[in-house]
Amino acid sequence: MLKLYYGPGACSFVPHAALEVVKAATGAEFETQTVKLHKGEQHTPEYLALNPLGLVPVLVEDGKPLTQIVAICDYLDRRFPQAGLLPVEPWQRAQALSTFVWMNNTVHPTFTHVFRPSAFAAGEAAQADVKALAVAKFREHLERIQAMIAHAAPWLLGDKPSFVDFYALVFLRWGGLAGIDPATLPVYQAFVERVAAHPAVAAAMAREGIRLDTYKPK
Repeated sequence: MLKLYYGPGACSFVPHAALEVVKAATGAEFETQTVKLHKGEQHTPEYLALNPLGLVPVLVEDGKPLTQIVAICDYLDRRFPQAGLLPVEPWQRAQALSTFVWMNNTVHPTFTHVFRPSAFAAGEAAQADVKALAVAKFREHLERIQAMIAHAAPWLLGDKPSFVDFYALVFLRWGGLAGIDPATLPVYQAFVERVAAHPAVAAAMAREGIRLDTYKPK
């Protein structure tokens, strides 16, 4: 049986929601293990034996760990093609992966600069600059995703929910944590509310104990 190690509200939500889609489509059960990132559980010897980088997610099958979100999601799609998590047609699949990889290697690291500016600059003033610039860039990324959503039919990749829809939900939640009011991105907000209402996504959110709106006005 597959086992997913995840941090509540982290990017690991993407394969978490996907596993719920797989379960609904195929009946395949899976196990989960919460990794409390705020308590440093990702740095324990037990977890580092699974992923020496100390990151989530990790997918384990038959005692073998798989790391990196894109690799994990690609594996889930290939293992359970009937779930329809990525398009089958080669060009459409490549385009889908292009969007997914952009989310992972551009949008996601931008938020890392918001959340952990100390990893990229020394001194409070420099860290404040890093964070401010990253928040502005992160909003630009959210606006680009909102433009994509305007063409959703009804999901970002067509008629079935996919990894990119789940990542879009994660990013809007993170935007709230960065001080970006989701109400200023109304098309995006309405879309994510629909994503969150999908039974598989709702099940993953309930297990992680997370809510959609993280924005707190200052």
